[in-house]
Amino acid sequence: MSDRPHALVIALTGGVAAGKTAVARRFEALGAHVHDADVAAREVIEPGTAGLAAVVDAFGSELLDPAGRLDRPAMRQRVFADPTARRKLEAIIHPRVRQWLRDRTLAERGPYCLLAIPLLAENIDHYRWVDRVLLIDVPESVQVARLIARDNIDETLARRMLSQQASRTERLALADDVIENSGDESALDTAVAELHQRYLALATQRPTP
Repeated sequence: MSDRPHALVIALTGGVAAGKTAVARRFEALGAHVHDADVAAREVIEPGTAGLAAVVDAFGSELLDPAGRLDRPAMRQRVFADPTARRKLEAIIHPRVRQWLRDRTLAERGPYCLLAIPLLAENIDHYRWVDRVLLIDVPESVQVARLIARDNIDETLARRMLSQQASRTERLALADDVIENSGDESALDTAVAELHQRYLALATQRPTP
């Protein structure tokens, strides 16, 4: 198999509460495959995987639940206040997530696929092989309001969550395509349908790997 994907590869990204999931669902309804980095992050540390074995080696078996799975709340508590531990965990999981996504793009036989990567801007050097970046963009004020409503948190915590991600400016600088999603979700239907047609057209223009 070629190391160049057959399909056009679109990285789908956006800040927290931007509406990435709503956009991904609409692409899937049109027949596009969406491969999600959050799903990958769970699968690469399932019981029996090398990823989980590496986590246990690094942090100890006390972070496993009675079923032999990673106790995620305990792990979050462990790394939340310890940047060194967080970096150690990321060094185990992130490369495996990237390989998981890469493997799925190489197996794609459709015209295009999407990779849902929330932290793309923070890790763009590892994803230079994608063809395009689609950003779901909203003003920070909208993100804050949605986070407060969605997670039942206060504004201070919402803004702290935003501060831990790349800035809106940094994400916009990476984007080839932008869906502005500060309005009603129904407006996404037209935007996604237009991009679907654009990606199909671009896929036909790609040289065969």
